[in-house]
Amino acid sequence: MKEGNETQIDEKPPSETSVPEGDSMDVGSDASKRPPRDGLIPNFTELSKARLNALVLGTTAVGFAVAPVHQTAMILFWTMVGTGLVAFSSAMMNQLAEVELDRKMKRTEGRPLPAGLVSKRSVFITSMLLAYAGVVILGLKVNLLCSGLALANLLIYIVMYTPMKTRTTLNTLVGAICGAIPPMIGWAAATGDISGGAWLLGLILFIWQLPHFFALAVMYKVDYERGGFAMLPVKDKRGEVTVQVILTTSLMLLPLGLTITAIGVAGWWYAGVSMVMGLWMAWNALKLYLDRNRDQARRVFFSTLAYLPVVLGVMVLDRGPSVPSPELYEAMNPYPVTERPVIDPFKSETTSESD
Repeated sequence: MKEGNETQIDEKPPSETSVPEGDSMDVGSDASKRPPRDGLIPNFTELSKARLNALVLGTTAVGFAVAPVHQTAMILFWTMVGTGLVAFSSAMMNQLAEVELDRKMKRTEGRPLPAGLVSKRSVFITSMLLAYAGVVILGLKVNLLCSGLALANLLIYIVMYTPMKTRTTLNTLVGAICGAIPPMIGWAAATGDISGGAWLLGLILFIWQLPHFFALAVMYKVDYERGGFAMLPVKDKRGEVTVQVILTTSLMLLPLGLTITAIGVAGWWYAGVSMVMGLWMAWNALKLYLDRNRDQARRVFFSTLAYLPVVLGVMVLDRGPSVPSPELYEAMNPYPVTERPVIDPFKSETTSESD
């Protein structure tokens, strides 16, 4: 950090082995740079971002688990299969579109496409087959709402987010929409709709991604600039706007955690844990705001990595209402699950009870 009027985040290149690169669509971080490993399984794992997308599937399962309707294990199975196939496809399409940019970046030059381990044609065909299979499986085995959400997620990621990454700093906001959709898919698989709880889960995932990926972009500012990506820290030379956004969005997670309890999705144990984890994350963000340096950005990044699995895990363990606010719950869920109207097309509205 430099003193005086030109205060800014340190510009020195980060260690290539410290923390990995990630994409805003995903709720996690990609693997750090490794020597290219040829072979079908290593190449598929890298192209599909399998380790990263495991976290995407985790948020899908959370949405399914905390939904107010209990479905069979087979519904969950097909939800995970379909969502996973679409997520793998989107990762492949993204790398296919960015192969030339990946060659310029230290952390991504060893990926299968820029390293020449696989052909563009084979990746394109595989990604299209995976996308088709995932969308069809969700539509036939789960419901059309889940299928539509997965397809919308894929299109937003490839058609909007991917080209925006080199054009505008707003790319992270658009990418965060994609990271917010998986728990909504899980909820929709269980309930057949996306009611208030689903939107809140999506909002938590959306907000969480902003401090997570902006902290990551601070750490890899030089590499992102070399690759031609329009990340906020690249354009925000002094880092003032970046740290303000990181702090503000970290603080926004605090009331969202309490709202989850207020509408009955989770209980008070969850509220307490989410508050503690949120305050810890906000404290690290505040220290970055007061002293803009890469080491503190790394602490923020790792606090976000700890926040998500802990908070979502406790949400599942403590799922269900504790002492929810009836007014707020009814406002966001006008038809409780046990009281949703059932329409019988064979029953006349004028038929009396005696009939």
